[in-house]
Amino acid sequence: MTPETIAAIATPPGQGGVGIVRVSGAQVPAIAEAILGRSLIPRTANVAVFQDVNGNFIDEGIAIFFQAPKSFTGEDVLELQGHGGSIVLDLILQRCLALGARMARPGEFTQRAYLNGKLDLAQAEAVADLIESTTTLAVRLAGQSLQGVFSRRIDALIEQLIQLRMLLEATLDFPDEDVDFVAELSVAEQLQQMIAMTQQIMREAHQGQRIREGLTVVIAGLPNAGKSSILNMLSDSDAAIVTPLPGTTRDLLKLHIQIDGLPIQIIDTAGIRNTDDLIEREGVRRAQDQLQKADLVLWIYDATESVALAFPEELLLNCPVIKIKNKIDLLGLEPQLIEMPDGVEIALSAVTGAGFDLLRTHLKTCAGVNMLPEGAFIARRRHLDALQRGLTSLDMALVNLTEQLGIEFVAEELFQAQQSFGEITGKVTSDDLLGRIFSSFCIGK
Repeated sequence: MTPETIAAIATPPGQGGVGIVRVSGAQVPAIAEAILGRSLIPRTANVAVFQDVNGNFIDEGIAIFFQAPKSFTGEDVLELQGHGGSIVLDLILQRCLALGARMARPGEFTQRAYLNGKLDLAQAEAVADLIESTTTLAVRLAGQSLQGVFSRRIDALIEQLIQLRMLLEATLDFPDEDVDFVAELSVAEQLQQMIAMTQQIMREAHQGQRIREGLTVVIAGLPNAGKSSILNMLSDSDAAIVTPLPGTTRDLLKLHIQIDGLPIQIIDTAGIRNTDDLIEREGVRRAQDQLQKADLVLWIYDATESVALAFPEELLLNCPVIKIKNKIDLLGLEPQLIEMPDGVEIALSAVTGAGFDLLRTHLKTCAGVNMLPEGAFIARRRHLDALQRGLTSLDMALVNLTEQLGIEFVAEELFQAQQSFGEITGKVTSDDLLGRIFSSFCIGK
């Protein structure tokens, strides 16, 4: 069955110099002729008047016809570029709908590009990531994924899996000779290579996911340690109220900043201490809750206080902690970063700003920004989940091989690994997964 023709406004709502209505599907040539009064030469910018049902003027602009399969969706596509007024664009869209198109769902143009083989699933997601990028670094990495850098890495891994599966499953036809076959094929060595390759891709995907989503950094510590001053210095603003009185911050204060292209959500929290004040006690509870959700914790303490107050061991966290030794200006100390057995300590001053260059650089190091490889790419949490499941299957395949449980058990784990990796590019997928991915796109894309 031929898919329905879809249409949508492809530019943001509001007023602008130019607005675009996009149409895709088999009815595009007929719709173009009805609105423009003539047929179009493919891939040529045509100045034209856009007409209503009675031939009356709606707008004048540029019409471009992309003939299948040489279009974004792989179908016939029409772009009507008119003036960017909301009423004008709506009139053009309504005319397309009246001529047989239906309103496109969010992400449906890109979904059709995927279904028609113009993009794989990772590239399709990169389209949305490129649109949503908030930093130049995120744009660069999303562009790499859109150009297929990530997909090619996954495809190469899957190809190795397929080749090894073919050879292993062929040995099942010769059960008396499978030990010799396995030895000759160096199966263990090949598995170890694929495990190492997967681990490397995971490290790079984790960096890409950090660039896409950013770091959640929670500032915590005792009251009056200078937490709010550090928030203000990092954000270059006076977002947090700063007073000499302990317990000034009682609720969470969240800010979004960038450090050389790395998006960071900074959360300032109430000073952690025992208190009878009901409001402050709730602030402490919220602070402790945020500590469990953080990617990174900055534990602030006063350099003039006892070192024993640096970090309470009873706070069991699932993320790295950077100890911040604040107020070094009061002691005449120099800023420095010290590698310690249990992590890093940075000595700085939230009053003078000394040492904040060390902190910013270390935050980038924690996110992996300083170590991005040449072919870095954007990634999502679902990619990391699929990679982890594939890695687990490869590990189990090696265990089964080592314990000589049988070639069929090794081959089954390789099949499961291939299924997991295939989810990333869409070689293995489900309608439910596609629905969740493309529903997050904007309408018109």
